[in-house]
Amino acid sequence: MDSSQGPAQRLFSASKRLLTSLLATGETRLRLAVLELEEERARLFTLLLLSGLSLLLMLLGLGMLMLLVVVIFWDTHRLAAIAISAAILLGGGLLLGLLVMRLARRHTLLKETLAQLASDRDLVDRDLVENVRDEPRP
Repeated sequence: MDSSQGPAQRLFSASKRLLTSLLATGETRLRLAVLELEEERARLFTLLLLSGLSLLLMLLGLGMLMLLVVVIFWDTHRLAAIAISAAILLGGGLLLGLLVMRLARRHTLLKETLAQLASDRDLVDRDLVENVRDEPRP
């Protein structure tokens, strides 16, 4: 510290440094939140796309099963092909549906931002506790 500075000037400098530090920390946290929101948007788009594809495959599978019922009394050679087609479509739809369910259960919205803010709060609390311990007692 410069001894030529008065108490008011030192207080102003310290306040300015504190405000600059708070703004930089806030900007970093805001950038992290925006990044996480963009990732969540991409995850939701993928989730909707897979859901739609799963529903389409399930619909096609059900159509094949209906065709199987219609042709059940026809030649037996066609039944095997229709049954296999239906099984493949239904299996694919089921697998995609399970994937969508697994992805939907993950809660990732602002997870890293919240963790970083909790870490910041813990650091500030720890510093406050250490400062209280270091103060001289009367």
